[in-house]
Amino acid sequence: MGPLGITLCAGVAALAATLTPTAYATNPAGGVSVTPSTPAPGDEVVLEVTGCSGKKATARSRAFVSDARLVGPGGPGGPLSGATRIRTSLAPGSHPVTIVCADVEVKGTIEVVAAAARPTAPASPVAPVQAGGGGAAPLAAAADSRVEGPGLAHTLTGLLLAGAAAVAVVLRGARRRRRGTE
Repeated sequence: MGPLGITLCAGVAALAATLTPTAYATNPAGGVSVTPSTPAPGDEVVLEVTGCSGKKATARSRAFVSDARLVGPGGPGGPLSGATRIRTSLAPGSHPVTIVCADVEVKGTIEVVAAAARPTAPASPVAPVQAGGGGAAPLAAAADSRVEGPGLAHTLTGLLLAGAAAVAVVLRGARRRRRGTE
């Protein structure tokens, strides 16, 4: 993929991240946001909490594979964030999330939706694919392209070059023997 393709992919990824909906669960002490807002079992989620005065927090829920460690710059109400994964065996529905930081316990919920059907095998071509060839592709596709192999001229050229290489090897060996180096 060339520079233009990479740039376009990065732009699309940034746009998708910007447009991804985020769920908010508010609490008088602070708030919890979950991205994506409606994850499916097996998805990775990013949690962000505001209202904590510390630099670290822990998010706990039976919906998570493991507790999420949230970190950030800290300070009064500064955001803390971290990532975790939703259990693959989790039933869809609303699940409580508790975030404990230095001086505050923030509670919220996460809405888990049913997993979409995912393909079991990677996609593969079912017909011949027009690929490869590079600069030779137009020559191979030409209507007047030859089908036969090399002719007499190619054979004689190959023999002449092989003979010249053999003579060069013999002369070089003779020169080394005259000098006394083997």
